[in-house]
Amino acid sequence: MFTCVSTCLPVFLHVYLCFYVFTCVSTCLPVFLCVYLCFYMFTCVSTCLPVFLCVYLCFYMFTCVSTCLPVFLRVYLSPGAGGWSPQDSDSYPWLQVDLGSRKQVVAVATQGRYSSSDWTTRYRLLYSDTGRNWKPYHQDGNIWAFSGNSNTESVVRHDLAQGIVGRLLRFVPLDWSGEGRIGLRIEVYGCSYYVINFDGQGVISYRFKVKKMKIIKDVIALKFKTWDSEGVILHGEGQQGDYITLELRKAKLLLQINLGSNQYGSILGHTSVTSGSLLDDHHWHSVMIERYRRNVNFTLDTHTQHFRTNGEFDHLDLDYEPMGGGMKNFRGCMESINYNGDNITDLARRKKLDTSSFRNLSFSCMESHSFPVFFNATSFLQLPGRANQDVVSLRFQFRTWNANGLLLFSNLDDGTLEIALDDGKMGVHFNVTQTKNTRIAISSGSGLNDGQWHAVHLVAKENSVMLTIDGDEASAVRTTTPIIIRTGGTYHLGGEEGSVCVCKSFQGCMQAILLDDQLADMHAVEKGIVGVFENVSLDMCAIIDRCMPNHCEHGGRCKQTWDNFSCTCDRTGYTGATCHTSLFEQSCEAYKHLGRSSDTYWIDPDGSGPLRPFKVNCNMTGVCVCVSITTSAEHCQQQVSYACRMSRLLNTPEGTPYTWWVGRSSEKHFYWGGSGPGIQKCSCGIDRNCTDPKYDCNCDADHKQWREDSGLLVYKDHLPVSQVAVGDTNRQGSEAKLTIGPLRCQGDHNYWNAASFTTPSSYLHFSTFQGETSADISFYFKTSAPYGVFLENLGNTDFIRLELKSPTVVSFSFDVGNGPVELAVHSATPLNDDQWHRVMAERNVKEAVLQLDLNYRETRPAPPQGHTRLELFSQLYVGAAGGQRGFLGCIRSLRMNGVTLDLEERAKVTPGVKPGCQGHCTSYGMYCRNGGKCVEKYNGYSCDCTATAYDGPFCTKDVGGFFEAGTLVRYNFLSEAAAANQDARFLAQPLTAQEVNLTGEAVAFSFSTSNTPAILLYVSSKTQDYLGLVLRQNGTLQVRYNLGGLKEPFTIDVDQRNLANGQPHTINMSRINRTITIQVCTHTHTPSLRRPKASDTQLNLVKTLFLGKVFETGVIDPVLIERYNTPGFVGCLSRVQFNGVAPLKTALRNPITDRPTERQSVPVSYQGKLVESNCGASPLTIPPMSAVTDPWRLDSGTIHTDMFICQPLYFLFLFSLFLFSLSSCLISPDFCHPSQVFPVLGFEPLSLCLSLSLSH
Repeated sequence: MFTCVSTCLPVFLHVYLCFYVFTCVSTCLPVFLCVYLCFYMFTCVSTCLPVFLCVYLCFYMFTCVSTCLPVFLRVYLSPGAGGWSPQDSDSYPWLQVDLGSRKQVVAVATQGRYSSSDWTTRYRLLYSDTGRNWKPYHQDGNIWAFSGNSNTESVVRHDLAQGIVGRLLRFVPLDWSGEGRIGLRIEVYGCSYYVINFDGQGVISYRFKVKKMKIIKDVIALKFKTWDSEGVILHGEGQQGDYITLELRKAKLLLQINLGSNQYGSILGHTSVTSGSLLDDHHWHSVMIERYRRNVNFTLDTHTQHFRTNGEFDHLDLDYEPMGGGMKNFRGCMESINYNGDNITDLARRKKLDTSSFRNLSFSCMESHSFPVFFNATSFLQLPGRANQDVVSLRFQFRTWNANGLLLFSNLDDGTLEIALDDGKMGVHFNVTQTKNTRIAISSGSGLNDGQWHAVHLVAKENSVMLTIDGDEASAVRTTTPIIIRTGGTYHLGGEEGSVCVCKSFQGCMQAILLDDQLADMHAVEKGIVGVFENVSLDMCAIIDRCMPNHCEHGGRCKQTWDNFSCTCDRTGYTGATCHTSLFEQSCEAYKHLGRSSDTYWIDPDGSGPLRPFKVNCNMTGVCVCVSITTSAEHCQQQVSYACRMSRLLNTPEGTPYTWWVGRSSEKHFYWGGSGPGIQKCSCGIDRNCTDPKYDCNCDADHKQWREDSGLLVYKDHLPVSQVAVGDTNRQGSEAKLTIGPLRCQGDHNYWNAASFTTPSSYLHFSTFQGETSADISFYFKTSAPYGVFLENLGNTDFIRLELKSPTVVSFSFDVGNGPVELAVHSATPLNDDQWHRVMAERNVKEAVLQLDLNYRETRPAPPQGHTRLELFSQLYVGAAGGQRGFLGCIRSLRMNGVTLDLEERAKVTPGVKPGCQGHCTSYGMYCRNGGKCVEKYNGYSCDCTATAYDGPFCTKDVGGFFEAGTLVRYNFLSEAAAANQDARFLAQPLTAQEVNLTGEAVAFSFSTSNTPAILLYVSSKTQDYLGLVLRQNGTLQVRYNLGGLKEPFTIDVDQRNLANGQPHTINMSRINRTITIQVCTHTHTPSLRRPKASDTQLNLVKTLFLGKVFETGVIDPVLIERYNTPGFVGCLSRVQFNGVAPLKTALRNPITDRPTERQSVPVSYQGKLVESNCGASPLTIPPMSAVTDPWRLDSGTIHTDMFICQPLYFLFLFSLFLFSLSSCLISPDFCHPSQVFPVLGFEPLSLCLSLSLSH
């Protein structure tokens, strides 16, 4: 039934027409023609003109190659009707329907044979205009197999996703009832069509009503079919250089459009877009071009490309008529040609257009005389040639995507002949077994597996073999090897078991086959009169371009074989089977929480979206992050500056602005830096301090002196600045200088966008997820519940779902019409641990992938045939939905196909769901290093490094300074009023005025210097007690303690090595009562010692800590002052910490001020020049150690050792530790951090430490 629906004002005219012709052809009698005709017409009474008719047409002609009986094939027939069933001996059964003329078919329906056990469960639909060159119906990029019936009575209807046009339909059963045999009744639905034949000479000229047209909008639609790969379909141009051309090039459709270019070449309007492939298949293809100004939709069949023309003009200026066909000799057929509302096909039929160039205008489509043969991997075709001939002459055309395959094989009278594709080249192999074996191998051509038709011509005779590809005689390959050939008379096409060729069988199409100069009669082959074939499809070429449309995203290159395609994603920034998944993180915030430091990174803010990755400078301190997208940032700013001399800016207060800028949405903005949207002012106008108070911008005063208006643009929805138009510069003496700073953005709202689901029935809903052929979903979750649905979206039968199925299993399930598919990943540890876990799922036409925490991954390939589109219609539910087990916990950063869903905003208005999620420190607190404290934030967390000697987002950045001669840092512990309290206890926290008597210290710092002697660190007191760490004249380290109880200060000569070698060294020293442990971490070895027992246990009334030099009143060690204090320490100190105090960091972060109140509030001060630098901690290259220096020999005068330092066994142990440390550092640099790598042994990055443990 063919249906066309239309209405005429209030009147409806409907004509219902049924026309049936049934034809049975058999060999039991010469010809049986059984015709059953019924004709109905119902007409609504009306005289409405013009009349719009709604026509319901039913028109059938069925040709049955089977038993000759007057069969009744229409569905819904009354009891007693039969159906079609072929003979059991028919090896290639099909039911053919002749619609009488070309029709558009939109639906088909089937039913089993009446009152029997015969029905068809699966079938294929072919269509043609002439009964030749059949084309299979395609859907989802595959030759489609329709599901049929499961009994004899039910009717199964299929609406065709893409309507087909043809006169003849052929139903080919693939599977049928296991209880009986093939049985079929059918119904077809559609409407009529008209066509124009182009012979390569004729042109239809469509003239405008006016000579010159200035067109802002175009809608062009047509359908065409051709067997040529070249030809112009439509062309129009104007005298100003505008043009529009639609043409075929190499069987692809090329649209070229130019809305205008200027004569200087600064504006180039030429734009070209290519679509489609294999369009010379002599089947109908529909084209639609929709243009509005510079925006164009270009649709070929069902694939639409959206693009914007080049240049700046938006009108198509045409003063010649557009033409259809003709140029470059387009040959083929067109129908339904519409140009801006005019039906050119109908105008040509009514002779309203100029068709004088046609020698014979025809409104019927001339058909090709080719008879293609389609081979699959198991096909075989045997054809006869001429036997016992001394010349082999073969011609045929082929097309394929496979680079390898055997096309032809023949057993000669005394040898074999093979023609095969080898890596895209055509090769011919003769193996002649005369008196001696003679083998001839020649090849020609390249890239012949491009899907295009290629012609092969082979002539072999005595002493000569010539191979010609595509008629190019100049590049024909010849050989003059002497051979004697006798043909065997039989040729095998597509594959042969007796072949010695290692290549696989040919998959593709052949046509125009001439064997020994005889044209193969494929009609006779089809009737079984000539030749033998198996699994060959005759009179059709079912080639599919699997790279069109290109499923390889983001510029990925598509490669294909006959059965499959693959994507090459090199240099795209994306990965996966279809180059869908970005290789980079979405923001600097994401890199930050992977533990990365400030550096330049590639980011991809929209993931799998259209925005390409780009490089940014990430400042991980949280100050600013430079990015070029603002939607997800928490704050953005961009500096603009306009320096002027007699050049007005905004022409304030009432004038029209001379200068404006264009932002993100291509909108003009008339405010300047320091102001805001809608306020036509500059920064000085907001602050009311402009040079001339009558104006709101300095430049608007129009002074002859240079002025400037500058400030920050902070309204992020308008940023970045893409263009600036400067207007007032054309007067004599006018000058202006424009400066646009980089866009700087901070934070990533999307990364922390979260919602908390507090009840099992709570959920958030969003619009339907659009992920037909490619879908990716990623999010973080944390929960203490053992199960729950993360999200779900439903269709009629299609669905997609992500779920926590058990405490250790996450599943990803979906159905695109081929049945449910489920992927599951199993975690080795429970996932309901209230820690953040990341889930990433992807489905495309190639595969489905599920990944958990970057550790667990499951992949499932898509079926080679079947549905590929995910069709959903319900809302997307995040959380519980439709009776599913609800999710309890937090979900954040939910991104679907590159778009982050705003969970927080939706949660604000949804019961049972709260915006945000607390407890980030539970998962991320471990990243706060070196004693940094994790601080919970609404949208994340931060590390508080206040009480550490480090800085940076994770308290891992060394803070140090370079000391010149005379530079010192003073840190005051004790005010004058606090000396009375003398409670003694060990302090692990910052000292206060009441905590000044110490029974223990923890000292840590790094240094590098080449100068000696020097004071590294000195702690004074209100008494005679002190602590000092100094470098002696020979560069060795000495620790000096005076705690009382001894006549002389207690000294420890830590090492005989020269530490003043310009290399960084780390000191870690601790004292608890009488136990002292010292670690000197260098890039050498690590002995360990025990200390003697002596001295008091308390450092009383701690007063001041000095770095670099001592400048103190009161009792001071005279030896220290005389030997070590002049000229002072010259070099680098880094990450200095004394108990809980970081004196050097405090000094660098609190510069000296002239305000007395501020000086009193800050306990630290310094003298001399202090420059921030981490040179005291950087790992530098170690020069070779002098052989004179023995790093293992220590002074035993004050230190007693019980370690066998010099024994080889101990050396081997230390060397093993060194290798372990080195390998650990190479594997993971984070593992080498002092706070992470074996603190007992005292390892530093790529270094070991000298450890001393003393008691006194």
